[in-house]
Amino acid sequence: MPPPPESVSRRTFLQRSSAFAAFSILPSGLRANSPNGRLQIAQIGVGGRGKQNLKRLLDIPSAAVVALCDVDRLLLDEAHHTVACAQTFRDYRRLFDQLDQQIDAVLVSTPDHMHAPIAMAAMQQGKHVYCEKPLAHNVVENRELHLIAESSGLTTQLGIQNAAGLGYRMTYEYVRSGLIGKISAVHVWSHKQWGRDEATMTTQTDAVPAHLDWNLWLGVAPHHSFKSDFYHPGDWRKLIDFGTGTLGDMGVHIFDTPYRALGLTAPDWVRTTCRPPNGFSHPSHNIVEYAFPATAYTTKTLQWKWYDGLDAPPSSIEGVTLPAGRKFPDQGCVLVGEKGAMIIGHKNGPQTLPAELIRSVPRPEITLVDHHEQWVEAVLGRGQTGSPFSYGGPLCEALQLGVVANRFPGQKLLWDAAAMKISNLPAADQYLRREYRRF
Repeated sequence: MPPPPESVSRRTFLQRSSAFAAFSILPSGLRANSPNGRLQIAQIGVGGRGKQNLKRLLDIPSAAVVALCDVDRLLLDEAHHTVACAQTFRDYRRLFDQLDQQIDAVLVSTPDHMHAPIAMAAMQQGKHVYCEKPLAHNVVENRELHLIAESSGLTTQLGIQNAAGLGYRMTYEYVRSGLIGKISAVHVWSHKQWGRDEATMTTQTDAVPAHLDWNLWLGVAPHHSFKSDFYHPGDWRKLIDFGTGTLGDMGVHIFDTPYRALGLTAPDWVRTTCRPPNGFSHPSHNIVEYAFPATAYTTKTLQWKWYDGLDAPPSSIEGVTLPAGRKFPDQGCVLVGEKGAMIIGHKNGPQTLPAELIRSVPRPEITLVDHHEQWVEAVLGRGQTGSPFSYGGPLCEALQLGVVANRFPGQKLLWDAAAMKISNLPAADQYLRREYRRF
């Protein structure tokens, strides 16, 4: 996929970025003494999705997990029990300081707000990176990671493992072959409700559990007092300072297939319908509209609409008539084309309306791919990754423009991708980036 337009050069952009004020890339590549030629990996973040990522790494013969890091000692101890030979750390910075010469690559599975700082630090030391989705917490971080990965030549992979699945890859082939003709509309959704709608945030303050380093958990985010069952381990996704809501998180999975298949780039504008902003959390449900430039696989105009929470799935979609008794899945997407429609449930294969359309062509021949192993093998010089940061950065930029639009319900935000600014509403530009807290 081509990089976004860049009237602002890579060098100029990085010089202007506070995150890269003193950034330099060290030579990349495997260490000469990597034991048995296996990729030496440090995993940072081992709870939640991190637990699944660790399990996958341990199944790959050419990978060796040699270091584990987490701010929660209970989660770290559990992971260490699984990988007893790995060295353990609470602070990723100490891991990088102490094991710089012993690791080749880093897998990042922390909450969203720490993805970019850790991935940036890893690449600064010449390490290849696999980062859980979303790639970063805000628009500018996504652009920075994309450009650094591209300039450095490091091997990267965004953790959208469903992109390697047969169903999604079949959808890509069917769309590219013109099975349903050029696409005029895309509807994407998730029923998850990763937001909070109360007017003000609770002032509750609780004692920090002994097993949690709260300062390290906050990392670069603004200071917050600890509240039980409010941040850690999972509710941070609902909060603006830490997560990206349902759109920014599940959207990565569900946007990916149609965005990739249609060859989309940066949107021209975005507009959202949701509750008024409360200043601390994402809305629990919203509808977001995008306008993307036309491609070879779309009609001259393309309607793109996202729904989440109580607004998902949509009750009806223009141009799509479901068979009697059938409903749209809780998570998925619909592509409306000139010859018919295609429905893709999350993690499922494509179906067409009319049903006989998909039966009229041979099934694409697709080989099995493991998303994690693909990254490991690519680092070792055997193949390429399917979702490098050069792809994941623009995808997550587009998604997180919708997250910004949630702060201005009903207003169309015009996006100038080359200049990295919202051209018609300067007040929105402050939400494209963040100031990092020292910790």
